[in-house]
Amino acid sequence: MYKRNKDNFINSTNGRLLIMLIVIIVAGAVLIGRIFSLQIVHGQETLSEFTLKIQKERTINSTRGKIYDRNGVLLAYNELAYNVTIEDVYESGTGKNTNINKTLMDVIHIIESNGDKIINDFNIILNEDGEYEFTVEGTKLKRFLADVYGRTKITDLKYKEETATADKVMEYLMGYSKFGIGESQDPENLKKSFVAGKGYTKEECLKLVTIRYAMSLNNYQKYIPTIIATDVNEKTVASIMENSTQLEGVAIAEDNIRKYVDSVYFSQILGYTGKISEEELTTLNNQTITEETKDTIKERDDYVLTDMVGKAGIEQTMETYLQGIKGSEVVYVNNLGKVIETKNKVEPIAGNDVYLTIDHDLQVAVYNILEQKLAGILVSKILNIKEYNQPENASASQIKIPIYDVYFALFNNSIIDINHFDNDQAGENEQAVYDAYTKKKQSVFERMREEMLVKHTPYKDLSEEYQVYQSYIVNMLSDNGVLMDDAIDKEDETYLAWKKEETISLGEFLSYCIAQNWIDVTQIHLTNEYSDSKEVFEQLTEYIIEQLDHNTNFSKKLYKYMIKSDLISGRQICSILLEQDIISITEEEKNKFINGQISPYNFMLYLIENLYITPAQLALDPYSASVVVTNTQGEVLALVTYPSYDNNRLANSIDSDYYARLQNDLSKPLWNYATQQKTAPGSTYKMVSATAALQEGIVNTSSQTICRGFFDRFSDSIYKCWIYPGAHGALNVSGAITNSCNTFFYEAGYQISLKDGEYDGETGLAVLTKYADMYGLTEKSGVEIEESAPEVSTEHPVLSAIGQGNNNFTTVGLARYVTTVANSGTCYNLSLLDKVTDSNQNLIRDYTPEIRNKIEMPTSYWDTIHRGMRGVVEKKSYYTDLGVNVAGKTGTAQENVNRANHALFVSYAPYENPEITVSTRIAFGYTSEYAANLTRDIYKYYFKLADEDDILTGTAEIPDASVITAD
Repeated sequence: MYKRNKDNFINSTNGRLLIMLIVIIVAGAVLIGRIFSLQIVHGQETLSEFTLKIQKERTINSTRGKIYDRNGVLLAYNELAYNVTIEDVYESGTGKNTNINKTLMDVIHIIESNGDKIINDFNIILNEDGEYEFTVEGTKLKRFLADVYGRTKITDLKYKEETATADKVMEYLMGYSKFGIGESQDPENLKKSFVAGKGYTKEECLKLVTIRYAMSLNNYQKYIPTIIATDVNEKTVASIMENSTQLEGVAIAEDNIRKYVDSVYFSQILGYTGKISEEELTTLNNQTITEETKDTIKERDDYVLTDMVGKAGIEQTMETYLQGIKGSEVVYVNNLGKVIETKNKVEPIAGNDVYLTIDHDLQVAVYNILEQKLAGILVSKILNIKEYNQPENASASQIKIPIYDVYFALFNNSIIDINHFDNDQAGENEQAVYDAYTKKKQSVFERMREEMLVKHTPYKDLSEEYQVYQSYIVNMLSDNGVLMDDAIDKEDETYLAWKKEETISLGEFLSYCIAQNWIDVTQIHLTNEYSDSKEVFEQLTEYIIEQLDHNTNFSKKLYKYMIKSDLISGRQICSILLEQDIISITEEEKNKFINGQISPYNFMLYLIENLYITPAQLALDPYSASVVVTNTQGEVLALVTYPSYDNNRLANSIDSDYYARLQNDLSKPLWNYATQQKTAPGSTYKMVSATAALQEGIVNTSSQTICRGFFDRFSDSIYKCWIYPGAHGALNVSGAITNSCNTFFYEAGYQISLKDGEYDGETGLAVLTKYADMYGLTEKSGVEIEESAPEVSTEHPVLSAIGQGNNNFTTVGLARYVTTVANSGTCYNLSLLDKVTDSNQNLIRDYTPEIRNKIEMPTSYWDTIHRGMRGVVEKKSYYTDLGVNVAGKTGTAQENVNRANHALFVSYAPYENPEITVSTRIAFGYTSEYAANLTRDIYKYYFKLADEDDILTGTAEIPDASVITAD
């Protein structure tokens, strides 16, 4: 019946027409398929008339404005580069993730085989131990987690999401329902049998997640490509083009990338650019100009989620000026995504150029002077000893650095790569050290098991080495969430016996923690669900050993005690520097060491003296310093912080591995020591106290105070002058500043605190705050980058008068203060901005530092203060015959009794007609004389008082022991 009906239909007129139509459609499809094939293989363009036109509007990115110094020296610019991109053109379905991931792995292989790298701006990295780790913390981490889990606000995060580890985030993103990075074990049940990460290494998983996550952020809009790699070379471009037919959605795109000139010297000022975040997008599109921001922003609402914006420094502050205005065009594409027609093109407008008050050459010179001087101080303090024990009542300037501390510093700050020791390419000394390390670790683990399970030695009776190990274990358990800090009763007797009295063993403490349910047993992988306390403790012991076995930070502690016990020699350590190519020295220098002509101690000193190993790498005091140079009109000519970093590696697409290394670097190169570090000002504060004493009528320009070497107006305390047991005798204000007499200023602090004849601390503090405010010390300095707020002392006016109490100021804050002193009373809001122009150099905005306030004070008072500061410098032999007269004030500030004092010097020159000020701080720099000596070379450079090559030698300058004095 069916066959007969079918034959009748075929023979009918309608049937024949339908068959003809089907044949035409099939033939047309075959023809089009062939033309498509030809176009793909041979690049023909003859198909356009047959192809469906797809219309879309495309944004044309603008060029970001440049940044220059005050003399027109280029500091930041844009460079044309090739990026590898991918667009999500993949069909939805169960195979979509597999197809995208396969394409990405192919692209990654092409990119890396040609010597380029994929983007690495994800907030998770693989750390030194090969474990996933967040690169952000605090609010930034919560914002990241909110983005990962699709929460609009941080407060919307569920508890498990908010507390997710880096491993959990990776597992979630690799999951079947997200990016599908892994394999399914059962083809009949793909989702349930899916194992995240299976079939990939951890490195491959991280690379795929990094790109897939970036792609997911662009899902809100079609035709938005995601960058896989930036600034790739010609080989990569050619390889991608050759394989384009197999790499669906992958393309080569031209783009502008941000570049920085002499990046290390300027990174803390300029900052860097990066992809805009959702928070930044909202902020930038909804900015309202206020009195505070009127100089640095303009209202805009044209930002989108693919924009590159300033993330720090001037790049961030001046973002709305530097960002250009996008262009647009309407394009028509065929089925293959190829542009076949363009209409309605609107050209983009380049961003504005920003000129700074900074002098490029001065900035570079000051940075190099800082490094040379720090290296010189270090070399002068290093002794060929194993340990240094500070003599009782010895001054901080006498602290020495054992060479063994230098050897360990190379391990501790990851200058030596301990993870390379067991590499196939490891050198002879690396292998020998690794063998010794393996034996040491096995011995330590055996002792730990014995202590935990058998001996139970009280903590206080352990050697220092094993105390360090056990303290590390407790901190590790706490950091891992195994030891639940929130659950611990801090008043519990057993807890106090461990924490304070140290009368019980670690094993006893942890056993008690298990009994009190202070241990999260779910994290230690119990072999038996119903384990008793003994079994739990045994499993916890093994968990500890397993965690320590591949823990880099714990390994460093093992290396420390191996060095101390001579299981590793100084010669081996120096040889490893050569084997790992950490230092680049001549063959002659290398052979002298290898042949034993120079000892490891002297070889290490040689490396530091010649800056093959820098103070920043060692991170031993002093390793950081800052200098701010201003003119007397409030313009900042140099703002230098040492150490620094290469902002080229953070710009455009942040290098997360590099960023993580910077965060873990013990010298803190991301920290701007000029604008963010705060310390007590020490005696540099005494001009504030002198102003208060003069203006409040406590003293006049000729009255004198007797210094007997101490101040004893309080029955319960005696405050000594630095010269004690000597005494300064009778001093006026100028003499008190010149001699930095503490007794004079103790008395001044006392006198301004009198209320109705009685000492009242609050009254004295209010007076000091009033005059500190006149010098701008109660507020930020005004510079247009991130700056810490100052702390004006709220205790002990007598001590505060000599710069102690709890006064804390930044170097740039002290710079505003001394600028006000130098120009006799005009307090400016310091500025880094000179002007803004358009790309054709037409002036858009001109900047002049604003006057914050003026100090109205008799000329005779200013002369008195200036004479005192000139006297300070006249007493320093290394300023004799300098060629310019300098006035200044030294200061030392103690922060930690076990570390050297901070060294400070604020100054100006020429004394007769001030032109510039220089404010210097060497953190933990021993003595203010070092800061003053360093500053001298800055004046030499600025005023061209010596040949540049004699100032910038590229080698350490060992300080003359005669410059070390108290103040």
